[in-house]
Amino acid sequence: MADIADTSTVRRASSTDANARTAESGAALMPLAGVSAAQWRALSERAAEPNGYYLPEWELAVNASARGRGGAAALGAWRDASRLIGLMPAISMWRAYKIPLPALVSADPYGTLCTPLLDAEMAEEAVTSLLQQAKQAGAHALIFRATSLEGPAMKAFTDVLHRAGMQPLVLQSHVRACLDASADGDEVLRESLGTKKLKELRRQRNRLAEHGAVQFDVARTPAETTTALETFLELEASGWKGQRGTALGQNDGDATFIRRAVPALADTGQCQIVSLRAGGTPVAAAIVLRHRSRAFYFKLGVDERFAKFSPGVQLTLDLTRHLCADPDISTVDSTASPDHPMINPIWRGRLAIGDVLIPLRRNDPVVALIRAALALRGTIREPARRLVHFVRARQEKS
Repeated sequence: MADIADTSTVRRASSTDANARTAESGAALMPLAGVSAAQWRALSERAAEPNGYYLPEWELAVNASARGRGGAAALGAWRDASRLIGLMPAISMWRAYKIPLPALVSADPYGTLCTPLLDAEMAEEAVTSLLQQAKQAGAHALIFRATSLEGPAMKAFTDVLHRAGMQPLVLQSHVRACLDASADGDEVLRESLGTKKLKELRRQRNRLAEHGAVQFDVARTPAETTTALETFLELEASGWKGQRGTALGQNDGDATFIRRAVPALADTGQCQIVSLRAGGTPVAAAIVLRHRSRAFYFKLGVDERFAKFSPGVQLTLDLTRHLCADPDISTVDSTASPDHPMINPIWRGRLAIGDVLIPLRRNDPVVALIRAALALRGTIREPARRLVHFVRARQEKS
């Protein structure tokens, strides 16, 4: 087995990433689409740590049609033929970063969280099996992008690695906003925004009401979310995302994915679309995923003709109260950029998120090479990434 896959090998792997082969003689992984949806769903119900973006109804829809996100492989762990105990949707390092080195990288689920699913009752057994399968596939490392750093999933990986004389390497980390939904919603808003800011937002809401009674709606069923999704897509495309060409509805593959995923998750109670209307006019809408005790604030669309009334903020205030009143939800992940100017002042909790390199062999020089290549790439790309995030955040705020 070659220690480092040559460029032609990795290019072949990237063209058929269902195999996710990272070394010439590595065993192919199962295509993600080949995983039993029933087993995957059962694993998600037992997951040690929630991740709405790796629910089967969501990730299989992403894998089937979303732009640039198809053809993932399944790094999976089974207790027996009928019990899936661990799953990481994966792609090659070449496809993820255009770096021809033998590593498997968590597949982008069209959401900024790639924490793998582990069976809570046998998390360490699942980790051991995942690491072994990755080695058999020819990988020298796993790379988790945008994963939770302080949850039970990372703890299980850390504990297994420590027993083998290794440790995970955090490549980059940040914190992002989250909501403690176990608290009273109004109290959360008072503590985060203060009396003066809330008074100003009430004034804006009263001004918005001059266009018609302001109403907060929650679409829950497949039929309701199907209708509400079209409203969301229109709102998102009407604003700066539409001008930039990145709104979901502007790409056929992305539109197909979201139209498949939303009603499918609504059917299991794992997706809601919330909206704010002034009379009969929708002024803001957002997609919210739900997995066990956690919710995920996926995307927000607003009618920018009403920008002076802060429709996105107004919707987020109502969403805060809505989720705090839900006994099934304890935490809400904003899944936003770390410096997001709208959500950070409202949701003052913070989640530690980062990219993590998991070595598969002790004292492996290839792992050092992988780490160095990623560090060099980050040095080159990070200033541009920060600028893009800053511009996007300012556009969302305005």
